[in-house]
Amino acid sequence: MEHKTKKAGILGIGNLLLSDESFGVHVVEFMEEHYTFPRSVTLMDGGTAGIYMAPFLEEHDPIFVVDVLKLDGGANPGELYTFTAEDARNGSMQIRMSPHQLGILEILDICKLRDIQPECVEFYCVVPKSLDTGLEMTATVSAQIAKVSDLLVKRLQSMGHDIFSSGKTNA
Repeated sequence: MEHKTKKAGILGIGNLLLSDESFGVHVVEFMEEHYTFPRSVTLMDGGTAGIYMAPFLEEHDPIFVVDVLKLDGGANPGELYTFTAEDARNGSMQIRMSPHQLGILEILDICKLRDIQPECVEFYCVVPKSLDTGLEMTATVSAQIAKVSDLLVKRLQSMGHDIFSSGKTNA
């Protein structure tokens, strides 16, 4: 049987009804609007889908998860943190993950039990300013959308994926 290379996956997670909690979803929307991706990269608005994200996690490697997080000991709203799934599991990042992020780690464990887990899982997260009910993100957190998108594009390009700007500006 021929070995099939998995596609890279960007998974934006969040709840659009809870202000800054929607960060990951907005990053995916921004990237879809401002960049052209090859077939070797898949972007997914994971919302708060929980276990239903398992097929995406099993079919992609590497996986880049975009979300919000709270650090134990506090951090400034809008601060960006990148870490791996291993960092989250082994305690090198003192974080409190939101319920769907904890779900991501559990889903990855299920994938591992099925021996279909991605080898590379990286998180790109910002500290939220507000998780209140509301459709608008705070300016502090929304200001990080383009920065995180750029980091992800550069990371994917360094892995050999041809990604191009669509030429649209931030109006």
